[in-house]
Amino acid sequence: MRVVRNARGTGRNHRNHRDHRDRRFVPGPVAVALAGAVLATLAPSAPRATASAATSSAQTQTQNQAQAAGPSRELRALVERGSSTAALGETREDGRRVWRDAAGVTDLESRRPARADGRFRIGSVTKTFVSTVVLQLVEEGRLRLDDPVERHLPGVVPNGGAITLRQLLNHTSGLYDYLDDPRYFFHDDASLRTFLAEGRWADHPPAELIGVGVRGTPYFPPGQGWHYSNTNYVLVGEVIRRVTGRSWQSEVERRIVRPLHLDDTTFPGSRPDIPGPHAHGYARLPEGPADITLINPTLGDAAGNGISTTTDLGRFHAALFGGRLLSAARLREMTTAVPAPMIGAHYGLGLIRYDLPCGAVWGHTGGVPGYSTVLLGPIDGTRQFALSFNVLAGAENDATDAAVHAFVERAACGPQSSTPIGATNNSLLSGLR
Repeated sequence: MRVVRNARGTGRNHRNHRDHRDRRFVPGPVAVALAGAVLATLAPSAPRATASAATSSAQTQTQNQAQAAGPSRELRALVERGSSTAALGETREDGRRVWRDAAGVTDLESRRPARADGRFRIGSVTKTFVSTVVLQLVEEGRLRLDDPVERHLPGVVPNGGAITLRQLLNHTSGLYDYLDDPRYFFHDDASLRTFLAEGRWADHPPAELIGVGVRGTPYFPPGQGWHYSNTNYVLVGEVIRRVTGRSWQSEVERRIVRPLHLDDTTFPGSRPDIPGPHAHGYARLPEGPADITLINPTLGDAAGNGISTTTDLGRFHAALFGGRLLSAARLREMTTAVPAPMIGAHYGLGLIRYDLPCGAVWGHTGGVPGYSTVLLGPIDGTRQFALSFNVLAGAENDATDAAVHAFVERAACGPQSSTPIGATNNSLLSGLR
């Protein structure tokens, strides 16, 4: 398979990104796919050098049993039957990892096996981090969810007096999504080539993104509907800056990343590379896959700028729903959800609730060119499930949707899940396209 490479090398001083398919930082195949975590036995840590051969053998057998208990078959199907070059998954129970695996390759040239500990772009899962910071500021009395946007960002939003912070967080503001502007996504081979050559390196400051959003025609009056809009979260990021005097990235790092020791989680600003081990992302062109790993992620800002691992995401989810980041009252507000018909789900404050056959799961999905992410689990915080898959941008298909659905239902509902690989369920796979 021939890989089309960018002639500008590593792109260390280059710029930008945009989502092409549904024009949001949420992936089509997983916008409805949903997941919790698999119930399995925790594999023991690696044996000490002094352990006997029998002990080592027993531990290896236990590890293999735990691996077999996880959705490894479904993970491989994402690569074999879908359009993904790599897929990474992890499940956790009661704060411990019970299963982790990887399928596919790190890149199409070397074809080295993908690493389960690899980093990836998390897209809209960033929103959950940002919303958590806002709820912490509410807890501290520094703002209120029903504050009008105008109070914190005077003159920025034309009808800011009628839009509350809560409406930004749950996407009921009606504000136009700047990613609906055709300048910010690629939709055919010609626009993809332009993006690869120039667009991916462009800087997009928050003021630019907000300007596009507030000049666009609103979808409905504030509070009178639901429409996913990344403009909402760029505004939220600016509110955090105004209230704290620090960037939203700094506040997320100070309040969440460092206290939880999420050492592989970063919010890179305009830096185009993914630090540490990672699988490459690709887009489809007639002449072959084009490497789309290097992008300037400023187009995501507080709506989708993050990089993480399945381990860090699972630990974040466990801390959030386990009460380590928010009080019970604030978590109740965060999980007070409104109908979100665009995605066949319910949306809280930076959280999505999906209803599966085995019960509801909470979290978020995310997507940027070449990378799709799922982070979900039950509301009691006892289990978490994280998935990253490097779907070929522009090549998403029903096979990918079906493979994701089978993986998610197995991860969320366990081995008793009855959905076979290759089957589909329109009630679950009718979301963001």
